[in-house]
This record gives sequence, structure tokens and C-alpha cells, in this order.
Amino acid sequence: MHQLHYQPDGVWFGDCMPIHANGEFYLFHQRDTRNPGPFGEPFGWALATTRDFVTYTDHGESLERGADDAQDQFVFAGSVFEADGRFYAMYTGYNRDYPAQGKPSQVLMLAESDDLVRWTKSDRKLVPPQPGYDPNDWRDPFVLRNPETSEYLMILGSRKVGERVLTGSTVAFTSPDLENWTFQGDFWAPGLYSMHEMPDLFQLGDWWYLLTTEYSDKSKTVYRMSRDLAGPWSAPVDDAFDGRAYYAARSASDGEHRYLFGWVPTKERNDDAARFEWGGTLVVHEVLQRADGSLAVGIPKGIREAFAPAEPVAGGQVSVAAADGVAEQVLIEDAGELFHLSFGLRIRPGTRSVSIRLREDLVTGQGYEFRVDAGEQRLVFDRRPNYPWYQYDNRGLDRPLSLEAGATHRIDLIVDGSIATLYLDGVALNARMNMVPGQAIVLSTVDGGAEIVDAAVTRGLAA
Repeated sequence: MHQLHYQPDGVWFGDCMPIHANGEFYLFHQRDTRNPGPFGEPFGWALATTRDFVTYTDHGESLERGADDAQDQFVFAGSVFEADGRFYAMYTGYNRDYPAQGKPSQVLMLAESDDLVRWTKSDRKLVPPQPGYDPNDWRDPFVLRNPETSEYLMILGSRKVGERVLTGSTVAFTSPDLENWTFQGDFWAPGLYSMHEMPDLFQLGDWWYLLTTEYSDKSKTVYRMSRDLAGPWSAPVDDAFDGRAYYAARSASDGEHRYLFGWVPTKERNDDAARFEWGGTLVVHEVLQRADGSLAVGIPKGIREAFAPAEPVAGGQVSVAAADGVAEQVLIEDAGELFHLSFGLRIRPGTRSVSIRLREDLVTGQGYEFRVDAGEQRLVFDRRPNYPWYQYDNRGLDRPLSLEAGATHRIDLIVDGSIATLYLDGVALNARMNMVPGQAIVLSTVDGGAEIVDAAVTRGLAA
């Protein structure tokens, strides 16, 4: 169970459609019962509201699914927005039985609400798949008002029909009235992915950002940036927010801060060596903009302030070094199930790697680690020792870094039950830990040395 991150009892959290209104975030999302597995039972959109990403009010099912013979047998993802004093949900109606009947399984549909809790499905025109696009991969619409034309712009994920695999694209429609939609063709079709999911568009300062989640390359949320809403779209060196274990992220802003709402998937049979599966637990990042326009993420203020008062770790400063092989220092012998560990990290020149080892059994050395490979400029999550090979399927659980010689790098590590989230200078990496060999946290280096400063831990949430 999780004490901090949101996952309703007995279900798994799916794609999130966030909107900020009335001083709080309304988080529409899918709840999968895993009966008998992911997508076993049809679902609509449930609703939870929060002001701080720690305390949530559960409103239950909000946008209900249709009957088994209806287009919206499942309510797949979409977006919620305000227009002309009302709230709208543009969503994907999915019926898994329709392809056998010669009908598109996925069609865009609209619902309306005055209070964001009770919804009435609209009789406005549906938006079916366009010719040349796969009628069974046509989903996750996102709607915004174009500030330059005052028209509504809708983008959604799709792929082309045919034998080629990498035809995923984000397509666009425009409308003056949310009823008459004009197809504008491909909005972004780079030929990189098999499918685009959960597209998102937002502006920060002079930059526009286009997000998409793909499941053919690294299976994660990536972004592109442009000075113009019409593109062209360019990729920063690091075009992601997190790793494989953070999926289908959508963003929303309260007018001052922007946040990213994605879910950390579970693993099949809760087995470290197995594949990730659909659905899991909500984890929220704050989106931060660097000077060059690229994006970073950090801990939302509400989450940071929710923890109990901090305690110094090992006097606040630790040095570990060995010219050859491993050097290590126990930081905490019993960290517990929920904690926030923070410190500044200085890596000596020429050091091969530095690890923050967690859930370690101090007798056997079994545990997990976030490893900073300094020479490769890479952050990796894995089991340790990975013997007999392999103990963990960690494909996609790595992130590029930009480490500066002599710099003090900021580390924040939050562990909540089976979820571990590490932030390093705005780079995030989430992971699942299904075993509990021990509860120790150890700092180690390989072929070199490192120091940590201002080390502190907070265990549990404030009363």
C-alpha cells in the first residue's frame, strides 16, 4: 500500500485527465479492476480532487461508461476543458466488440457539465477515424483554444493503416463551435513510433511544448518544443521527463505552477523480472523550465511539505572513496516504508560510478540501487547484486545526465511502499521495488570517490 501516492483501494490508476478549477485539481482517471487482468472490465472516468497532491477526495465514477453494445463501452482517455461558461469532456468511446461487426472501435465523443462532477453526454456529432488512419487506434483527444485564431484546436493520437509499423502520428482538427470539426491532417508525424498516445500542448513563456506518450521505442512520455504552435518541433538532448515506469503523463497548471500527472505501472505478478503492465499508481511531478527552454521536473511543494520534520543523516556529511573497487558507507540502517532523503552530491573527477543503494540487507548485500554512471553521464535503476542474472527487467529505467565537474548535484529520493522516485538536478526516474531484502540505505562508489553534504531524512508524513 502507498501512504503518499494516490491509488484507490482495490483498483489500479490509469490515464489521467487533469484540470484546475475552483482552487483545486480535478483528476479524471480510469480505474482498472484487473478482473481478470488489465482492461478486463469496462470502465468510465472516475474523479478525485486535490489541492496538495497528498490529500484526495474521491468522487467515484463521474463520466459513466455506456452499455456493452454502445460506442463508449469503455471511456478511454480524452481531455476536460472550459468553454463559454461550461465544462466539456472530449473523450474516446471504445467498444472492443465493434471491429468484429465492421465498425471502428474508437470514436471521439463529447460530454458536458456545469460542476465537473455530473456529466451529460452530448448529441453533437461524433468525430470518427479519418480515411487512411487506423480505425482501432484513434484516441486520447486534447482540446485547447488557439490564442492566435480563437478557434478550438484538437489533437489526438493515431496511426496510419498499412503494413508499416512506425506510422504513429498526432493529427489535428479545428472548430469554431465544438460541433463542426475540420480535419487538418498530421500535426506531428515524425515516423519514430508505432502509435502516439495522450498528446498534450501547453505554452510556457515564449515556448510551446508538445507531449506524446509512445510504446514502441522507450515506452514513455516525450516532448518537443517550438516557438510557434504550428511548429517546426525540435527535440532537446533529453526529450523525456522520466523513464519507462512513468506512463501517459498529462499536465495541468494552477496559473502559477504546472504539474505532470503520470502513473507508475505495476509488474506482472509483482515480479521484478517480469514486464510492466497497464495501470498502477499516480505520481505527480512539478514541471520546471530551464534557461534554454528545455524542461525539468521536481517535487511539488505540497508533497515536500507533507513529510515529518527532517533529521540529519550521519551528521549531514559523508565521504566515501577507493582508488580501486567499491567503497561504501551505511547512511541509514532502517529507513522504513515511507521517507524522503535529500542531500548534495559531489563526485570526484575520474570516478566510475556512485550509487544510492536502498532496501539493502546489510548481511547479504541484496537490495536495489540508483546508480550514477559518471563517465557515461547516465542514471540507472537496477537490483544489486544482479545475480543470478537477471534479477530485474530494467529496460527503460535509465536517464541521461549532464554532470558538471566540481558541481554539487541535488539529490531527492522519495520511497513510498514499492515506488522509488529519484530526482537529480531536475532529472527524474521512477521505479518499482517488489522485494524487501532489508531497509538500509548505503552510499557507495566504484573506482573513485564522492561526498554528500546537507544530508537529511524525513520519515513518514507530518501529523
